[in-house]
Amino acid sequence: MLPLDGGVHRADPTLKFQATIEYWKPEKKGGLAVAYVPAQYISRLGGLKQRHVTGRINGIEFASSVWPAGSGRLALNVSQKMMKAASLTVGDEARFEIER
Repeated sequence: MLPLDGGVHRADPTLKFQATIEYWKPEKKGGLAVAYVPAQYISRLGGLKQRHVTGRINGIEFASSVWPAGSGRLALNVSQKMMKAASLTVGDEARFEIER
């Protein structure tokens, strides 16, 4: 996971980062796909709480949710619809922009 704005808090409320899309439970090779939000952005999204978010994945708009995934991580649901629209699959690196 790499912040695309250097991790610096800016006036722009949009959080920009790169992350790999992966299975939430990798041992199952299927099911829920997620991207983990970089730790420095968790507080800006309201902490380790479930909430709805909007944003862009590789420039394609989406509506999804973030939720606490254990071990201090915040996961973004990456639906099949999101991946198809952005021409991505599990294992791909993607650019994310999340609006609070």
